[in-house]
Order: sequence, then C-alpha cells, then structure tokens
Amino acid sequence: MAELQTRCYWANHSNIESQYHDEEWGKVHKDDRYLFEFLTLEGAQAGLNWYTILKKRASYNEAFENYDIDKLAAYSDQEIESRITTIVESYDVVRHRSKLRSVFTNARAAQALQRQYGNLATPLWQFVHNEPQINQWLSQDQVPTTTATSQALSQFLKQHGFKFIGNITCYAFMQAVGMVNDHTIDCHCYHGISNGTIKSL
Repeated sequence: MAELQTRCYWANHSNIESQYHDEEWGKVHKDDRYLFEFLTLEGAQAGLNWYTILKKRASYNEAFENYDIDKLAAYSDQEIESRITTIVESYDVVRHRSKLRSVFTNARAAQALQRQYGNLATPLWQFVHNEPQINQWLSQDQVPTTTATSQALSQFLKQHGFKFIGNITCYAFMQAVGMVNDHTIDCHCYHGISNGTIKSL
C-alpha cells in the first residue's frame, strides 16, 4: 500500500485544494502574469473561503484576459463598466462589482510599477529581499494571518493605487507565491521548497 502523504491541514478538505497545495502553493513565483493573478484572486477571496475561489479560478482567467496586464490597463472607464456587466452576467465569478472593478484599477497600478521597476516582481519581492522566508511551523495554529512585512506590502500597494489589498490579503498572497514558506514542517512539500528541490511551475 502506498504511503499517504502528509500535507497542510487546510488542503485536505477537497481534491481541488489538495492539488493546488501540492502543485503551486508556496512555490516561488516571479512571473508578472502569475503574480497579478494571485493579487486578483486573493482580493476576491476577502470575506470568502479559498475553496470557493479555486472553483472559480478558470472563469476568472477567461473573464480577465488571461491576466494580461496591458490589455486590462487599456480599458477605458466606460469600457470597464460595460465589461463588468458582461462578467457578472456571463462568468462564474464573485459578483461584487467593486472587486471586479478593482482588477482593472490594479492592472493600471501594476503597469505603472512595471514601468518604474522593469517588472512587477521586483517591487513585490523586495519586501522579502528577493528571497523566500522559510518558517518552521509545527501546526496550522501557529501560522499567522498577517505580519509586519505584509502590512508594509499592503501600504506600499495602496500608495501605488491598488484596491482590495489589505494586510490579510497581502499575507495570503505572500504565502501563495512563495514569498514565505508556510507549509508546516510535517508537510510533504515543506523540505522540497525549503531546500530548493521543488521549483516554481
């Protein structure tokens, strides 16, 4: 009989959560499209659970131009309102118009950061000095929901025009893209990510 893998507690509730955990969560990601996707999805999650967002992930991808920052930033204000109506009527997303509108606002802000820094990864990853923070949590109860670093990141993004990017959202984003390794130490992903044998997709 194959040995069962131990994974972080939160990822055991459904197959979609387990797959996301095993294949993506906590791995280092510095691709601008991927980073913008998770700024969007973590913002959409506010007040909801991650399972709900994962089920809608493919629809978000279709609704928002495969997270092409330049395409999203190019929408005029009038086009944005029309597109939001289409999204609400035709796509399986969280139908919160302010959250949906923020994707376009955030694309403009992300594009501005790309112009300033050369890409989106540099200004985001600077908050962990471009290296993932490796934590050593024994249980899920020890994992924080915010840190001083996530608060600083949130303030930075808000100052640059981003919306729906509070402290908790920023820490979840940091976990998702590998800025911190918050797998518990008994998780089968922990050591591979910590020693670099498990790479980003």
